[in-house]
Amino acid sequence: MTEWVALLRGVNVGGITIRSADLADVFRGLGFEGVRTVLASGNVLFEADGSARAGLKATIEEALRARFGYDAWILLVTQAELSAAIDAFPFDESDAGRQPWVVFCLDDATRDELVDAAASLDPAVDPVRPGPGVVYWNPVKGTTTDSPFAKVLARKALKARTTNRNLRTLRKLAP
Repeated sequence: MTEWVALLRGVNVGGITIRSADLADVFRGLGFEGVRTVLASGNVLFEADGSARAGLKATIEEALRARFGYDAWILLVTQAELSAAIDAFPFDESDAGRQPWVVFCLDDATRDELVDAAASLDPAVDPVRPGPGVVYWNPVKGTTTDSPFAKVLARKALKARTTNRNLRTLRKLAP
């Protein structure tokens, strides 16, 4: 059994409201074991037997669309990948003036696209570093929706290929 973390994009924001119990029911209905939701921001821990990531992702997205009637996008990471992303966070997470974000990317091309876009930005405003399947971002508190890199992340073309979580949230998802 592989321990997975499903990171849903855009849940419980922008008019898409999904109760954690209902979300867990969808995953249990797909036959997954050890299903547990964490916080109300679209995080599901579960176990699946030998499923390929792409097929698993498609199955879950289809079930979410059918049950909740929205255009669902998720990113899947194993617990090992999640732990590696947390452990490699390159900034000072204790800096109270900053927000420690991890942007999960569908593939390396997406990660590289984000890193390339950040290369021309002011690193004092938008510190960005690549990581294992992720981009680390450490903006000043209060700027996470209007900094130049925030505007890059908001591009419609990235909607189905990224989702971000605060490092503190990720620590709650880790074993």
